[in-house]
Amino acid sequence: MQFDLEALPSSHAYKLLTGLVAPRPIALITTQDEDGRLNAAPFSAYNYLCIDPPLVGVGVANRTGEAFVSKDTAENIRRTGEFVINVVTEDLAEAMNLCAADFPHGESELEAAGLKTVPSQLVKVPRIAQAHAALECRQHTTLELGHAQIIIGRVAAIFVEDRYIDPAGPYVKAEELHAIGRMNGLGNYVRTRDAFFRMDRVSYEEWKQK
Repeated sequence: MQFDLEALPSSHAYKLLTGLVAPRPIALITTQDEDGRLNAAPFSAYNYLCIDPPLVGVGVANRTGEAFVSKDTAENIRRTGEFVINVVTEDLAEAMNLCAADFPHGESELEAAGLKTVPSQLVKVPRIAQAHAALECRQHTTLELGHAQIIIGRVAAIFVEDRYIDPAGPYVKAEELHAIGRMNGLGNYVRTRDAFFRMDRVSYEEWKQK
């Protein structure tokens, strides 16, 4: 089948794109407002963009049915310029899912999900204590596009528990971290446990010799 997205409602684009652009990493983002109140919310429109400078991008749609009302995450980043991306692993899946609920403004998702926070290294926003890895970010720029914001953050510091780092690289032991990914639609996820396979990159010269 072929789909002309310029002639279809955005709900069709969501269903098709999330089914094809997958699996996607999940950013469980902690932010705080100007009074220090914390917010936590997951986003799977997320990836790293480049490494020099180290930039990540997160797509944050406006509140459902409210075309011009930003979610707390986007508003907090706009006002404070800082946020933390907590890596979602299997053991954080249920807590992450609860943080996706539409909590009233001012009610703590972190408390409801049983998550604690600890101070970050360089930014004021704390990271989640139970997260095995986290990226401390400062807002680089935010693009207002349609009914969403594309937030580009510069990664200022990275935390990874020692057991998940091979100091020879340093490399992340991703096959042991067990991050999860988002798949199509609501409620569909994928595990990375026991899912790794290796395929070395082939050079042009090696290909010619074959």
